[in-house]
Amino acid sequence: MPLEEAAKLVANGSHVGIGGCTLSRTPIAMIWALVRAGKKDLTVSRSITSTEGDLLFASGVSKHIITSWFTQGIVWGVSKVMRHYTENKLARYDEWSHMSIGLRYRAGAMGIPFMPSRSMMGSDVGRRVAGQLKTMTCPFTGEDLVLLPALNPDAALIHVQRCDAYGNAQLDGLQFMDIDLAMAATRVILTTERIVSNDQIRRTPDHTRIPFFTVDAVVEAPIGCAPHECYGLYEPFFAHLDYYAELSAQDPIKGPQQYLDEYYYGPKSWPDYLAKLGMDAVLDACRRGRSVHND
Repeated sequence: MPLEEAAKLVANGSHVGIGGCTLSRTPIAMIWALVRAGKKDLTVSRSITSTEGDLLFASGVSKHIITSWFTQGIVWGVSKVMRHYTENKLARYDEWSHMSIGLRYRAGAMGIPFMPSRSMMGSDVGRRVAGQLKTMTCPFTGEDLVLLPALNPDAALIHVQRCDAYGNAQLDGLQFMDIDLAMAATRVILTTERIVSNDQIRRTPDHTRIPFFTVDAVVEAPIGCAPHECYGLYEPFFAHLDYYAELSAQDPIKGPQQYLDEYYYGPKSWPDYLAKLGMDAVLDACRRGRSVHND
């Protein structure tokens, strides 16, 4: 189905899990569609949040993000947009450790209400979300454990290199938390660089990481992570990300709004968005991305 139809599967006020990590395999095309559809009051969770978190706050799509780090990327540092929205009580950012976010998705995927762990014990990160945690004494060892509540998003947005029309998805490179996220979510929306035949999927079944029975929508969205990266196909659009970082650094309110007007609300379609990024930039990102992939 097209992006616009898939966006209808995400209800206002729902919890949306985002696949990938930082600048890697971010489902930007689907996020772009949700922003354009004017979604409101989404709670968003992700392993590590990058520029998409800025735009979710700035567009009003979300006022609550659950993640383990909120940054424009290692090169650009902590998000100034996030700081503006959270320090002025305009939005909420719940910070958990990297491990705990993963274990929360794992608990959701397993169908259990919580996961016992030692993650965040004794840390300020744990104290800041103490109201959402429980502790217990292990009945086997007598040791103290923290209980991490399961994360079960209403919808998961995951971008993959390829899948068939049924939603059997194959991933190259790091999988991050996407497999658990797909199993934990009530609905899964896949965007993919290309839809391939089921015969092709069956030729390398060991590469299939997300099975069709978890998937509710498949959207073919070439270069669907731009300006982020998709392993083996294209690298980040660094000049474009520099441009966004400069805009948001100058003004964490007007900068993202200018960016949204130019790249989200202005283009008439996803190909039109890619055209605004520029053919030279697309080809350069693809050349760099394919150079690291050894067939």
